[in-house]
Amino acid sequence: QVQLVELGGGLVQPGGSPRLPCAAFGQICSRHATGWYRQASAKQRELVAHITSGGSTNYADSAKGRFTISRDNAKNTVYLQMNSLKPEDTAVYYCNQGTSFSGTYFPRNDYWGQGTQVTVSS
Repeated sequence: QVQLVELGGGLVQPGGSPRLPCAAFGQICSRHATGWYRQASAKQRELVAHITSGGSTNYADSAKGRFTISRDNAKNTVYLQMNSLKPEDTAVYYCNQGTSFSGTYFPRNDYWGQGTQVTVSS
């Protein structure tokens, strides 16, 4: 059974730079694409970034230049490094394992983590 565990959330000051890990259990994450999503209150879940099995990365416009997705194969973990956070980045952040084709990420509906809350506020 595949389990994804997100950590690293909490209260962050504007301009902060937290790193969110997504640890995978029961599946080798380097064999799959992994996506980081976020869902703000009363809004739809949106894809922030994804990394392919080959290591290519793609970002939403809101994340370009500020967020970096990476993978540590030895730790079977995918990270989302977030920099220069703004209050509008406040959301629950989720990771998902799925597939990627021609730069488009396709989530697997049964491969979601429980999410971690990131609140950007002074």
